[in-house]
Amino acid sequence: MTKQIYTFAEGNMNMRELLGGKGANLAEMTNLGIPVPHGFTITTAACHDFQHQHVLSQGLQAELATALSTLAATTGKRFDDPVAPLLVSVRSGAPISMPGMMDTILNIGLNDTTVDTLAELTQNPRFAYDSYRRLLAMFGNVVYGIPEQRFDDILTTVKQAQGYESDLDLTTADLQEIVTQFKGLYHDTDAGVFPQSPKAQLEAAITAVFASWDNHRARVYRAQNHIADTLGTAVNVCEMVFGNAGCDSGTGVAFTRDPATGAHALFGEYLMNAQGEDVVSGVRTPQPVAALQESLPAVYDQLVAIANKLETHYRDMQDLEFTIEHGHLFLLQARAGKRTTAAALQIACDQVDEGLITRDEALMRLDPEALSDMLHPEFDPTILAAATPLATGLPASPGAAAGQVYFTAQAAKEAADAGKKVILVRQDTSPEDIDGMIASAAIVTARGGMTSHAAVVARGMGATAVVGVQALSVKDDQATIGDHQLQAGDWLSVDGASGHLYLGELPLVATGVQNSLTTFLNWAKDRATMAVYANADTPKDLQRALEFGADGVGLTRTEHMFFQPERLIEMRRMILADTPQARQAPLAALEKMQEDDFYHIYKLAGTKSVTIRLLDPPLHEFLPHDDREIQAVAKQLGMTRTDLTARVAALKEVNPMLGHRGDRLAVTFPEIYQMQVRALMHAVVRLDHEGLTVTPHIMIPLTNTEAEMVAMRDLVQKVVTTIAAGNRLNVHAEIGTMVETPRACVTASAIAHGADFFSFGTNDLTQLTFAYSRDDVASFLPAYRQQGLIKADPFQHIDQAGVGALMQLAIAGGRQTKPELPIGVCGEVGGDPQSVAFFNTLGVNYVSCSPYRVPVARLAAAQAAITANAAITA
Repeated sequence: MTKQIYTFAEGNMNMRELLGGKGANLAEMTNLGIPVPHGFTITTAACHDFQHQHVLSQGLQAELATALSTLAATTGKRFDDPVAPLLVSVRSGAPISMPGMMDTILNIGLNDTTVDTLAELTQNPRFAYDSYRRLLAMFGNVVYGIPEQRFDDILTTVKQAQGYESDLDLTTADLQEIVTQFKGLYHDTDAGVFPQSPKAQLEAAITAVFASWDNHRARVYRAQNHIADTLGTAVNVCEMVFGNAGCDSGTGVAFTRDPATGAHALFGEYLMNAQGEDVVSGVRTPQPVAALQESLPAVYDQLVAIANKLETHYRDMQDLEFTIEHGHLFLLQARAGKRTTAAALQIACDQVDEGLITRDEALMRLDPEALSDMLHPEFDPTILAAATPLATGLPASPGAAAGQVYFTAQAAKEAADAGKKVILVRQDTSPEDIDGMIASAAIVTARGGMTSHAAVVARGMGATAVVGVQALSVKDDQATIGDHQLQAGDWLSVDGASGHLYLGELPLVATGVQNSLTTFLNWAKDRATMAVYANADTPKDLQRALEFGADGVGLTRTEHMFFQPERLIEMRRMILADTPQARQAPLAALEKMQEDDFYHIYKLAGTKSVTIRLLDPPLHEFLPHDDREIQAVAKQLGMTRTDLTARVAALKEVNPMLGHRGDRLAVTFPEIYQMQVRALMHAVVRLDHEGLTVTPHIMIPLTNTEAEMVAMRDLVQKVVTTIAAGNRLNVHAEIGTMVETPRACVTASAIAHGADFFSFGTNDLTQLTFAYSRDDVASFLPAYRQQGLIKADPFQHIDQAGVGALMQLAIAGGRQTKPELPIGVCGEVGGDPQSVAFFNTLGVNYVSCSPYRVPVARLAAAQAAITANAAITA
């Protein structure tokens, strides 16, 4: 029979899939000689078995009995022993960390008899009954589903009756009364009675932890973080060590580096005379771990030494859970710490400088998507300087967000689903709030510290968070901050950098690029084989892209230059003209405007390549549609409303996106493309006179045949040659095509005869391959995904089997004709890491994406190159 239980001494860090992250690391620390309580791990394989049978198998129960006997021999304690009772914790531990998403039960083994034995052994009856009431609450909630609030209400009622401010004020008599009332809750529900048998407690706890793998919050968390449902969880059974045993005992969480900034210093919090859930739940506000240096200096020094040892051993920032029992330190967990993207970036760069990891390892550590977290706006500093904070808490997760406040996870999710920007405001959060936390731009809590549930989860999600706002009180559907009342739907601005809260909606501005990000992106650029260009239609777009390190411009959509009012009216004059002669005046006006546009973009780009796509959308898009707009435009153009309505109707197409657009416009109205190329070339001439040599890259959209490509190339080249000759300019224009139809992919070898480069327009190629309208797909695609009919939105992640296969065919055909043919991708998926990795396998030379996606694509390209190299050398 397959072994299902391992003692900590039998495992190691490489057994994560079997022992879970927590179990593997407890085993590793045990073997490193770090003080860890004795215990054992029930494997993920046992969890899989439980998922099929829904009970603990006889084989597992037999192994469990053996493991308990071994633990008893090691500790000198036994379950239900009247002299030396064994007490244990039962904790989940998945192969991939899921903080707070599954269940834990402490103090298993206490009952009406052993609680008195514990009181006598410790000479501390208050501690014994405090531990017992914790067991009753956790067991009742986890095993029997009694709402946690039911237990909290009893606790609060007793404290209020006695006038207590803290749980620590509760006396032994108070706790004995609470224990009685807690057991009464079992009678008041379907639970019946609390089991007095420690063995029954243990088996029920193990069953509940296995079952918690499939609870709602765990499923939501896995979906959010792309964790496979098939992994399962291990269960760790560990001898109890007590942080609530008195004033020389405590519990805490420490990070080997600051998880918000990445600063290289021990960071964390602890509470004296407390158990672990007190710290992470936020019920009590903890002390910074640095204060431990004064109260228990020997323990602090030991903790620092262990932290340094573990970070060096694991070669990554560690998140440590520890307990102090009567001045003795025990480590309960070590894992790679959740951190903000800014911290992850700083830590990766620092650890490379320290020689702890290589650049390749640093590049592989960050999720490319997470880089966009660093580029989100912050509050306008000039307005912030004059604003008065409503309250201040702990800055748990940086960033800035403004939104409407909601006080429950459900309300937050419903508001977000309705399109609102949401701020979740809670007294404190619990794992049950995961839906609302995911839906929120920022999270604010009245209680809790920097390692509370709200802080840890927000950092992991990249959400802004401020916790421990002492002036805040949340009750039902409203909150009070000092003298101010907040109602659901009120606007609040949250600054995760300072911890300040502001009434109303403060304006946001773009953030600057950090030095560590620049360094990191330079490493990525050196490592990648694909270049990363930007889609930029204005100098402002291009400036931002260059700040993010774009190698050039892969797509300038000239149609986006025509929508300003003074340009749109000339565009409409041109479209509505009846003859080529009537089109000349508006074309001349547009040409001057476009020349200035191209001049400024080229000048800003300097020596970097800029690819300009000639007009692509149907002319119908530029015309007025409703009666009110038609009336206004008719007045501008000096036409009658009737004449304009008739002209618009005559130009209207049944399916414009499959109609008169792209290079088809140049077939019927060649003067449009001629105007654009003249504007482009005059900009090149101006820059040449200023000493900047530009090689124009001109993209023809929507070519389907070789004949189309050759005809369009001739049209463009004649204008280029004429202007170059007239200005004695020696210039070679690269003229290529956007490949965006299935036919173009199939006949790419022929089209390549007339093309200097290919650039895939994956948006239209996806539309035409699937016969999905990008504008209408939202009406049915969610149902397709929910029913498993399609794995992902093909407009977000490239469809490798269909669209990807057509791309592969086109690349092979194009390079059969021209082996060195440059190939790019300029659709939206050019900034999607999953798609970038696939494009790397196709031999694509560059991807082009929106400016804010440039860092994401850059890192994805580097990771694709590293992965490909590892596969070759393996």
